[in-house]
Amino acid sequence: MSEQAVDIGLKADLQGQIALVTGASQGLGRAVAECLGANGATVICVARSVDKLADTVQAITSRGGKAIALPCDVTSRESVEQLFATVEKDHQRLDILVNNAGITRDTLLPRMTDEQWDEVIQTNLTSCFLFSRAASRMMMSQRYGRIINMSSVSGLIGNPGQTNYSASKAGMIGLTRSLSKELAKRKVTVNAVCPGFIESDMTKALGAVVTDKVKERIPANRLGVPEDVAAAVLFLASKAASYVTGQVLTVDGGMTG
Repeated sequence: MSEQAVDIGLKADLQGQIALVTGASQGLGRAVAECLGANGATVICVARSVDKLADTVQAITSRGGKAIALPCDVTSRESVEQLFATVEKDHQRLDILVNNAGITRDTLLPRMTDEQWDEVIQTNLTSCFLFSRAASRMMMSQRYGRIINMSSVSGLIGNPGQTNYSASKAGMIGLTRSLSKELAKRKVTVNAVCPGFIESDMTKALGAVVTDKVKERIPANRLGVPEDVAAAVLFLASKAASYVTGQVLTVDGGMTG
């Protein structure tokens, strides 16, 4: 994100709060981490790549924010438990969790291998379960928290060649709605964000012809940018969203409207 990109036109006072973002080393996760850091949160940046995490942390701290990197295999129960033990020891609380870690292994279902199915479900959905379970215990105890799950429009409407990805993202929506009902009385909100087509290295690789066809499906006539999604996350993470829970906020330029 550029210096200008951090200013998304929305502000929230997250001073003193501890935020954890999975998949924070690149793409949407990095944009969200930078946005939370720019609004005062201490951001725990989680991913497997130590080098890329360092870049995210540097981007946040260079603007006066606070961030640390905690590498973790988000599909490993043991690794997640160790991570949360560190968070509790070092910070004694967790206010915001953004479950953003995700991968794709696209192919038509008849050709899909067990490994392609399992890898996507474990990285996208099982990690959401593991992190939400651990975070909810801390948040229930402190009687405050924000859990935000990064789903996708593919989890709402499906997409050819993405049965594994769409299933994982639809599962995140179901998890969101159920968990929100369990935690509401403890002042912990749980919401999902469903991005549509967002500018990324993946969309750039599609080429101009394909991108133009994609834009024709979007009433806003443009691809989204990571800051569009970060703004939605920031609102849901803020105290202003205390009465918003169990909701799915779609950020897609009207494509599924």
